[in-house]
Amino acid sequence: MLDNCKDAKERWGGVSTIIDRWLEERRKMLVQFCDLSALKAGEASDELRGHKLRHLCEIMVDYVSAGHFEVYDQLIKEGREFDDEDALKEASQLFKVVDLTTQEVLDFNDKYLETDDLEALDRDLSTLGETLETRFTAEDRMIAVLHTAHKDLVA
Repeated sequence: MLDNCKDAKERWGGVSTIIDRWLEERRKMLVQFCDLSALKAGEASDELRGHKLRHLCEIMVDYVSAGHFEVYDQLIKEGREFDDEDALKEASQLFKVVDLTTQEVLDFNDKYLETDDLEALDRDLSTLGETLETRFTAEDRMIAVLHTAHKDLVA
């Protein structure tokens, strides 16, 4: 376990900054998602919708990648460092949920990288919104059990 609180602060204080930056990326992604969702077929040009769609996909893939290659690793390291077996067990189940949503997000991205046909976009955005909600719930719970739970030990 950690030798003292100073070491904990040095090791895990920066995780809050990583999480904050990542959650700000999530907020930006949601703004883009809402902007695009508000542009209904027939009310906006396909060119405008396509532009906003590409921008959303870029932000979304960056967000998903940051989670998998930066944030989740830090959360797991913190859970292990604090020897929090219950949290690690719960996180394992939450990762399964996140992995399923990752595939759905990537499928959405791949579909719209390969086509200019936006006929199904409104329906696909609705499904994507549900997927993102599921993902955010799992991610927020991971943060709670693997990071926030140790907040007082890090301070």
